[in-house]
Amino acid sequence: MYDLAELTSFAQVMQTGSLTRSAQQLGVAKSTLSRRIAQLENQLGQPLLRRQSNRLLPTEAGLMFHGYCLRILELAEQGQRALNELHQEISGELVVEAHNALARSWLASQLAAFMEAHPGIRLTLQTCHAPPDAPDSPVICLWLGAIPPSALRQETLTWLGRGLYGHPDYLARHGHPRHPEELSRHAWIDLLGETECGLTLSHPDEGDYHFQPPDSRFRVDQHMLHGDAIARGHGLGLMPHWLAAKREAAHPGSLHACLPDWQAPPIPVTLLHAYGQQPRKVSALLDHLRQTMPQEWQSSPRGGAPSRPPRLAPA
Repeated sequence: MYDLAELTSFAQVMQTGSLTRSAQQLGVAKSTLSRRIAQLENQLGQPLLRRQSNRLLPTEAGLMFHGYCLRILELAEQGQRALNELHQEISGELVVEAHNALARSWLASQLAAFMEAHPGIRLTLQTCHAPPDAPDSPVICLWLGAIPPSALRQETLTWLGRGLYGHPDYLARHGHPRHPEELSRHAWIDLLGETECGLTLSHPDEGDYHFQPPDSRFRVDQHMLHGDAIARGHGLGLMPHWLAAKREAAHPGSLHACLPDWQAPPIPVTLLHAYGQQPRKVSALLDHLRQTMPQEWQSSPRGGAPSRPPRLAPA
């Protein structure tokens, strides 16, 4: 095992070419520096430096070993920084951006728990209409749905299964669809832009069916408003099963799953953050979010929400 003091001494002499200047810059006696170089050469079994006039120059072995020496010192420094971070207080400012569907339904409570565990943290939570993209963005973002190419690291936490839902009173008045081809006779509540190009529903036995929803009289741009409209009986709509279950738990009898054997493509929940080594406060929050994901997100083979809807209101 190499002695870091000996490696540091060798790297410094390689930079200055002088024992005297190197000793001054390292704050050690010239004799100490000379002894360290000699001990390193003895350990390697080869001379690393040779004297030419008043300057120390590397031997062939010295040139080769110098690159390894710098890498060892860099790794040692990185390791020390990582250890130091373990003792750093988790404090300071953090900014979290979130898709509106995730902010209230899960994220806000977890951020409150994180702040309670770390009193030195000051945190800003804001919803956004698009995920951040700047590579040097200090923001942590939690997003629901597809993400365009980004300069940030994209970490998929789960996939949320989706299906069709309606209010029991609406279905009592207009009938329960038995096949996707009957959906065209129903009012449709559109989450703005989500089904403009149609919707493909999949059945384990019957395969895929492409459905072009009718023009919606009421379109919204937020999942919460979308769920409100469906739960008020304005028509049918496409919802993530996890969000539907959360709403049904808060307002029993407000939703009923339609065509439960027909499923829409799942959508990802993604954690976005900058590449590279993160400040302690950022890495701690990222770990907290990974470890406190809802249990339902981990209950399917894909790592997402259940592939079939939960039991909601009776038919």
